[in-house]
Order: sequence, then structure tokens, then C-alpha cells
Amino acid sequence: MIIYYQGVDQLLYNLLRQWKWILLLLLLTGGGIVGYYTYSVVQFASTISVEPVDPAGADAQETTFQLPEWDGQDPVHILLLGTDSRDEGSNGRSDSMMVATVDPVSKKAYLMSIMRDTYVNIPGHGRSRINAAYSYGGAPLAMETVSQLLGVPVNSYVKIDFEGFKALVDQVDGVDMDVEKDMHYTDGGDGHRYDIDLKKGYQTLDGTHALQYVRFRHDATSDFTRTERQRKFLTALAAKMQSSASIVNLPGILKATAPYIQTNMSPSTMLKLAGLGMDVNVGNIEKLQIPPTPLLKEETIHGAAVLGVDETQLRRYIQDKLSNNNEDENNDQDTAEQ
Repeated sequence: MIIYYQGVDQLLYNLLRQWKWILLLLLLTGGGIVGYYTYSVVQFASTISVEPVDPAGADAQETTFQLPEWDGQDPVHILLLGTDSRDEGSNGRSDSMMVATVDPVSKKAYLMSIMRDTYVNIPGHGRSRINAAYSYGGAPLAMETVSQLLGVPVNSYVKIDFEGFKALVDQVDGVDMDVEKDMHYTDGGDGHRYDIDLKKGYQTLDGTHALQYVRFRHDATSDFTRTERQRKFLTALAAKMQSSASIVNLPGILKATAPYIQTNMSPSTMLKLAGLGMDVNVGNIEKLQIPPTPLLKEETIHGAAVLGVDETQLRRYIQDKLSNNNEDENNDQDTAEQ
């Protein structure tokens, strides 16, 4: 427990280094409030952190793929899984897959959306659409599949279902977005619980309408435009999470979303990442579609349309993106020092 509290202290210190956090400092100096915030963060981290599955146990379908815990120095690659909470199967369905990469040295961040129809090798299951990996083996197999596809070590995962996503957006009082067109879709299969009805225009999206915005794909460009919207929305949500109002409301946000989130990260790792996350300039997040359009090959496998890709070229593309941006950061630093 001591290491958790030390991590929280460091997180609060990082938050308060910038002038805009002076107000927060004043708010937190009241009697017992620091302890309350500390308890809330520790409780949240402990609640959402799950132990790796023992392959010899009852849930032996999970893969044993594991990576060392993040050391706080190398770039971290986190798989973000949005799952369909309507599915009552053992794992449910992976409605969206994204990889968030953060470099702790340059403070540069990347958000990569993985097209759900990308046709890949899923370890132990042959070739299939990448979103099937979660159905076959849960988050561990999804991590292994994505890591193999991108050629980077996907250290961790964070999984959130539909209801958790809605709760998070509601807790930050919605997110301002410019909805680019009217969006309508009905599906009676779930009692119309997840129907989509959005009007074009600039507006504040609450949790229900934010979910509609990031899920809509019933247009000519289907998943291409949907993943673009997801990257756009998550960047805006990250900016809202960095606001003073969200930090002040942090205990409420954590309490409301904890039941819907799971991760394999330890509480100490989460605290390291939380401090790092506050240093990231969300306005400079590099947003990528994976695979990028020039590398896509539309194919038909067993009568179904899928997206093929040369994985060697894709891994080279990823490495070039990460290394080139790091070189740009170093050049900017050298120029500033001169």
C-alpha cells in the first residue's frame, strides 16, 4: 500500500507543477481532502486491476502471453478495447480496438485505430478478422495479435464496455463535438437501446449520444469514417479529462466508471501513467488509421469482404512513424538549446 500512496503523491506533484493547478492545490488543502483523493485513486486502481489468468485454471481458453511490467522509461503501448456489453458470451465482442502509445521522454502520444476487418493471423486460431481475437481468447489474445501485427510490444490493455463509456462521458459533463452530418440507425434486436439518432452541428454530447457518435458506421465509408470519428472524439475526451473541473471531480469520475473497466496494469503502473498523461499535449496527439489506406488490399475470403495488408510493410510504417517523430522532438530540443 505504501508504494500506491507514494505514486499518488508524485501524481499530485506533477499536476501542480503548472500554474493552472494552483487553484486545485487550494481546493485540496482543506482538512481530509487530500486523503480522500488519495483513497479514491488507490481504490480505483485496485478495483480495475485484474490478475493474469492461470492457463491451468477454469478459464484456460485465455492465452498466456505476458510482457514485463512497464519500466516508466520506454514507450508504452496500451491496447484500448471497447466491448459490446450486449453480448452474453464468455468474452463478448470487440466493438473497437485502438492502441495508445506514449513516449515518456518526448511526451509524444499516438492514437492508432485498428480497422475491425483487418485480416490477420490470430495465434492458435489461424487467419481471421482481427476483432475475432477478443472473442477467441479475451484481452490477452487480442494483445498478442495486435502486438504481432504492429511489431511493437503491447504492454497492457484497458477494456471498457458501452455503459462504462457512457458513464465516463457523463461524469465529465459531456464533450463538445462538431457532428459532421445527421446520423440515424435503428436496431430492434436490443429493444432499440442502442439506436442512433444524431443531428448535424456543433453540440455537447452526453454519454448516450457520444456512444452513438463513435459507433455509427452505416454510410458509404463504413469503418473508415467510424475509426476517424473515434480518434477525433477520444482526443477531445482526453483534453476534457485534463481540465481543472475534471480533476476536481476525479473521485466521482473514478467511482462511476470503475465497475465497467478492467486492465492488466498494476496500480503502481497506472499511477506512473496518470502522471505522464498529464504532461502530454493532447493537441499534438498523432492520430493514425491502421492499416493506412495506401497499404490496404480489399479482398474476399470465403465470400466475405476483408482488409488485407502486407504486415512487413505495416510494421516498417509504424517504426518510421515512431522514430521520425522522436527525431523531430530531439531536433526541436537541440534548436532550443542553441
